[in-house]
Amino acid sequence: MIDWLIRFSLAQRLLMAVLMAVLTGGGWLAFRSLPIDAFPDVSPTQVKIIMKAPGMTPEEVESRIAVPIEVEMLGIPHQQMLRSTSKYALVDITINFDEGTDIYWARQQVAERLGGISDQLPEGITGGLAPITTPLGEMFMFTVDGPQSLRERRELLDWVIRPALRTVPGVADVNALGGEVRSFEVAPDPAAMAALGVDVRQLRQVILENNRNDGAGRIQDGEDVLLVREAGAVQGIDDLKSMVVTVKDGVPVTVGQIADVRLGALTRYGAVTKDGRGEAVEGLVLGLAGANARSVVDGVRARLKEVGPSLPPGVKINVFYDRAGLVNKAVGTVAKALIEATVLVVVLLGLFLGNLRAALTVALVLPMSALITFILMRRFGMSANLMSLGGLAIAIGMLVDAAVVVVENIVAELSHHQHRRLPKMTQIYHAVKEVAAPVTSGILIIITVFLPLLTLEGLEGKLFAPVALTIVFALAGSLILSLTVIPVVSSWLIKADGHEEPWLPRQLLRFYTPLLNRAIARQKTVFAMAAVLLLVAVAGYTQVGKAFMPTMDEGDVIIGVEKAPTISLDESTRLDSRIQQALLKQVPEIAGIVARVGSDEIGLDPMGLNQTDTFLRLKPQEQWQVAGKEALLDKIRRVMEQFPGIDYSFTQPIEMRVSEMIIGVRGDLALKVYGPDLHELNRLARETEAVLKGLQGASDVYTLQNDGVQYLQVEIDRMAAGRLGVNVSDIQSALRVMVEGQKAGVVIDGNKRVPILVRGESDARLSETGFSRIYLTTPSGQSYPLSAVAKLQTSAGPVKVDREMGSRFSVVIANVSGRDLVGFVDEARQQVAAKVKIPAGYRLQWGGQFENQQRAAKRLSLVVPVALGLICILLFSTFGSLRQALLVLSNIPFALVGGILALWVTGEYLSVPASVGFIALLGIAVLNGVMLVSYFNQLVTNGMPLDEVIVVGTQRRLRPVMMTASITAFGLIPLLFAHGPGSEIQKPLAIVVIGGLVSATVLTLILLPLLYRRFGGVKEA
Repeated sequence: MIDWLIRFSLAQRLLMAVLMAVLTGGGWLAFRSLPIDAFPDVSPTQVKIIMKAPGMTPEEVESRIAVPIEVEMLGIPHQQMLRSTSKYALVDITINFDEGTDIYWARQQVAERLGGISDQLPEGITGGLAPITTPLGEMFMFTVDGPQSLRERRELLDWVIRPALRTVPGVADVNALGGEVRSFEVAPDPAAMAALGVDVRQLRQVILENNRNDGAGRIQDGEDVLLVREAGAVQGIDDLKSMVVTVKDGVPVTVGQIADVRLGALTRYGAVTKDGRGEAVEGLVLGLAGANARSVVDGVRARLKEVGPSLPPGVKINVFYDRAGLVNKAVGTVAKALIEATVLVVVLLGLFLGNLRAALTVALVLPMSALITFILMRRFGMSANLMSLGGLAIAIGMLVDAAVVVVENIVAELSHHQHRRLPKMTQIYHAVKEVAAPVTSGILIIITVFLPLLTLEGLEGKLFAPVALTIVFALAGSLILSLTVIPVVSSWLIKADGHEEPWLPRQLLRFYTPLLNRAIARQKTVFAMAAVLLLVAVAGYTQVGKAFMPTMDEGDVIIGVEKAPTISLDESTRLDSRIQQALLKQVPEIAGIVARVGSDEIGLDPMGLNQTDTFLRLKPQEQWQVAGKEALLDKIRRVMEQFPGIDYSFTQPIEMRVSEMIIGVRGDLALKVYGPDLHELNRLARETEAVLKGLQGASDVYTLQNDGVQYLQVEIDRMAAGRLGVNVSDIQSALRVMVEGQKAGVVIDGNKRVPILVRGESDARLSETGFSRIYLTTPSGQSYPLSAVAKLQTSAGPVKVDREMGSRFSVVIANVSGRDLVGFVDEARQQVAAKVKIPAGYRLQWGGQFENQQRAAKRLSLVVPVALGLICILLFSTFGSLRQALLVLSNIPFALVGGILALWVTGEYLSVPASVGFIALLGIAVLNGVMLVSYFNQLVTNGMPLDEVIVVGTQRRLRPVMMTASITAFGLIPLLFAHGPGSEIQKPLAIVVIGGLVSATVLTLILLPLLYRRFGGVKEA
């Protein structure tokens, strides 16, 4: 098959040229149409249910809403995780499905089951399925600034800006935060209502029934038809006031007589503050799952530009987060590394081959392989992102391996005098055929070693599967090109002239030959040194820390601030503004701050009134007064320490959402405590937090304060209520109206919908005393004080109730700095086991990035040996000898030596990217071994003595071995010194491969010939 492919290509050179042109055009079109993002989509198939229950406490939300929905959802097929958070007036339920589950099928299953239990849920709750977005869907954030009031700016966002942005392709929704939502407020007067015998329920019902336009049909008017339209909808405050509630002694009683009707605002569950100057209004664009981030952001910017002229004078839309900026930086980092690596590779080709035509022929593989990769990426629905393009950058040196061997052999064949009388095409055919088998075997082996990455699960699988796929696509393309296109181009560009060995290979040979002779003379010393190196590597491995993934610097910082659970919204925003003022004054590196406290409008991020996400916009790094990011965070910490009574942690926009997506909270380590009782869970969490804070490397350790909320318990006396002729539900409904308020329809104002809210005067909400003085009315019109039917007492309760797979849990969060994550967790486990007593019925689970690291390590420990077994089979099929297959595999431990020592020396951790580096190293080490042993076998077959074989063979293969190793290593050097988003992930991989190539190449050229002489010279039957 391979022989036929080579012959066909050389016989049909014009056809190959046409195919090259077609490939170039197709690859360019594929590249232009590839979606571009900063990251691959790492989110699972996820469906969110968000239900709002105004006025309901967390435990009531849990028992009456969360638990019934959870029980109904637990049986859905392909379900992976069910998690819920019940807070005041809100429950957020997240359901994760197995990888590959269709999102629309999953939403249909959830919607059907939710509809099936809707009659079991409390009346008055609203909500349903969240938009089809992902935790990484927050692509664009802006504030609406201007001289207008908060209410006016929020109205602009809700009814002008938001509808316009929702029409942009790829936008799932636009979340509105901050400001005040205008409403028509009807504030009942208890005294007037009691005097006229009207209760709250009657008042609300009248408003609902007297606010509607309708149609009655058509009537004939001569030859014309008239459409009958009944106008009864409320147009404004006067219409509301004039509604008749009842008739007393023949006199109508209107809403205006028993209530104060005015413009007001809905109850606020969150707010936004900006730059320490007070409250602001924020819009947050959510992208659809799978949407092209750059296209979405470009579309949003264009639409905002269109909307701009229609906004009132002075209104400005100020963008403070734009995913496209991160996309450009991340992709730019990799693209720069690709360009630099390509230049280095071409320079090295010229130095090694000493022939510009040959170097250009080999270099042709780079763009052609990339074009093949882009076509396949488009075919498989992949995006161009940090990881997929990073795969190309990693493979850049390996892409030329096959072409180097082919072209180097063609040059040698054409310059060999004994073949001068043969036609040039025949010489090229023989040269390519001679190396085709080992080259194919070697590239297939490299492809095989990357296949384990496709089996990784969870976050690591979604991050590194694109890396593996692009490497496999590119290597497969380079192999096909090396056996088809490269021989054809060589026939046009490379001349059959006498070829003098270039300067660099001559110098390498001059240095290498005496070194090899000394090694042959002192074989025992060489073996002993190799054994010592292995022992040193084993010792180094025990000293290398283990982590999941280096943290990518996104360029932005978010401070998560946790305050006292009892804090009010107004006080929380005042404290946020003070923090912002201090940060802007004392940290000049900060350009601006936007902070969000509490829940958002949709409910996708249900924080409490005591929780704030403070988004810091940083100035360009060249304007900083500190050395780097860590120094900047230390500077910010010193400012935050000036505010006692708060907890804080640092994260970044994407990092925060990824952590929440995986474990439901944010942090490197999340220690979850499961159990039935909230008080006991809180106690265990606090004890565990104290233990973790005492460990070296612990940073930003805290547990979310989940107790201390003050509840005003209204204990209703059933007997007293019964004597007055009222039910418990009547009292509860009336109290909800007086405090939280209840909606009683909407007023249609053009395209705006303004809610009507029946709510008591603010006196009842401002103090416990005011609340206790509330007067209620019986259905018969009798007035009575709340104290007559209920006893009031204060008690402490939870901020929220977290549940996972049907069990309550509390969590302790910690970031780790200055040491490896696995070592920290090992010590933490010992300390917690020794100092925290876990009662029966409770259990601990160590999660976060640590859990990801453990899962990745476990999976790799299973699949890498399988890959090595496949490599052994490929080697056996290549050589027909198990002994020689094992001989080539013996290169692997010595390749790992350099990688481990490189990690040890540089202080990097053994993370998933470093593991990918070791996997790449296996393939390169085996490839060089295959090239060497294949040529040894060829010389043995020609009758050369074994002692002469290892000298002549290594001298003849010195150049291709050094070329493949050095080109791969130099191709990764740009990643080693790259700066910018994503460089942190690629750096450990580059360190491992470069360090490993040094040891692998030296030992391949010195140790492998000696091992071949002793063990591999005779083939087995």
